[in-house]
Amino acid sequence: MERLRVPLLEESLYISMAPSALPLCEHTLKSSFTVPRRYLFGPGPSNVPPRILTAGSQPMLGHLHAETIEIMDHIKSGIQYAFQTQNRMTLAVSGPGHAAMECAIFNSVECGDSVLIAVNGIWGERAAEIAERIGAKVNKIVTSAGSYFQNDEIEQALSKYKPVLFFLTHGESSTGVVHPIDGIGELCHRYNCLFLVDSVAALGGSPIYMDKQDIDIMYTGSQKVLNVPPGTAPISFSERACCRIFSRKTKPVSYFLDLSWLANYWGCDRKSARAYHHTGPVTALYSLREGLAILAETGLENSWKRHKYVAAYFHEGLERIGLKPFVEDKKARLPTVTTIVAPPGYDWREITGYIMKNHNIEISGGLGPSVGMVLRVGLMGCNSNKPYVDMILEALTDALKHCHKSKV
Repeated sequence: MERLRVPLLEESLYISMAPSALPLCEHTLKSSFTVPRRYLFGPGPSNVPPRILTAGSQPMLGHLHAETIEIMDHIKSGIQYAFQTQNRMTLAVSGPGHAAMECAIFNSVECGDSVLIAVNGIWGERAAEIAERIGAKVNKIVTSAGSYFQNDEIEQALSKYKPVLFFLTHGESSTGVVHPIDGIGELCHRYNCLFLVDSVAALGGSPIYMDKQDIDIMYTGSQKVLNVPPGTAPISFSERACCRIFSRKTKPVSYFLDLSWLANYWGCDRKSARAYHHTGPVTALYSLREGLAILAETGLENSWKRHKYVAAYFHEGLERIGLKPFVEDKKARLPTVTTIVAPPGYDWREITGYIMKNHNIEISGGLGPSVGMVLRVGLMGCNSNKPYVDMILEALTDALKHCHKSKV
């Protein structure tokens, strides 16, 4: 007969002293949650088409299974096409665009290095703060919201500060500016400086050629023109950038974003085997692959033309209803995110709230230097079409009619 085991005194004390689990708040996880369907016409994320949603719902695979590695290889090819580059060091960071921004700066800059940041909106401000946090000597050139830099201004700053890295935002979503890129990479190389471009809001909607325009590091996000859920961030490094990164004196401050590990994880280092670094977001990779496939099927030139045409159609419509684009220079208007001068006498929060409540449409106010100055409307990827423009114009007209306008 089996003897009954009596718990030791120490075990009894532990059991009696162990705290009970906190109760689950009622009406939270015990009932289902239905996500509303909305038109996402803000600066991002954009709506996800059914094809990409279907791709992301496929069965889970192991993050180093042969099929997952094949998907990762497809993604690399898709990024190379979207970026117009042949860079071997091309991959997708597991994380949002901010993760790619940190990956770029953490790997290319060491403590004490001089860097030059072009600030014409919030993303230049963010890049400057990230560089400051790792001990870089941050130098800035700053212009007003809605403006951009001339190449001679950039060259003067390169000559003065002698940076190892120059950061520029291609599509500044906080102000609605698409920055000219031609000639800047050549200037950077003349001054022995790497050229880093943030193309999160512009990629796929405005022309950019990483190799032809001498860009050393470029990244984007998944949730804009690619119409993929946020959480993966394509990035690419030139051979020039890799030479600097892999000859640095100190390790990057982030283990997770260390390019030597990421290069192996993504099969960019020519090694026969891939070592475990982190568990990648497998189903997010399915979605990213599909978004890149749609862009390839559409064709970059066709995508660029459509975004430009739809944005111009929207700008004409704004003027018809008494509103005007914030960026005066038509050539500098970002085709993917339009900034609209906040209508005088109105509270922009009331306008965006009214449109959300009555039209199920998200548009946004300003961000960073443009807060209180603009409304922002994103028309990216599948959302870049004339019927949606007409819908937005109707919603804006309705809001201006019903929202309170101050007489002061």
